[in-house]
Amino acid sequence: MKVTVDEDKCCGAGQCVLLAPEVFDQREEDGIVLLLEAEPGEGQHALVREAAAVCPAGAIEVAG
Repeated sequence: MKVTVDEDKCCGAGQCVLLAPEVFDQREEDGIVLLLEAEPGEGQHALVREAAAVCPAGAIEVAG
């Protein structure tokens, strides 16, 4: 699995961080998503897919 984020689309809702804190974080100054792990382990795949699905801005892309 390969994860990418589009910081320009991100609205800072934080759902991704709540679902997969090992993979996503937020910048302190504006809440924009930070990708911590571009290729998360298999144990994170379901949570990352859910985070991408619930992202209100569609800022998370998952391949594989």
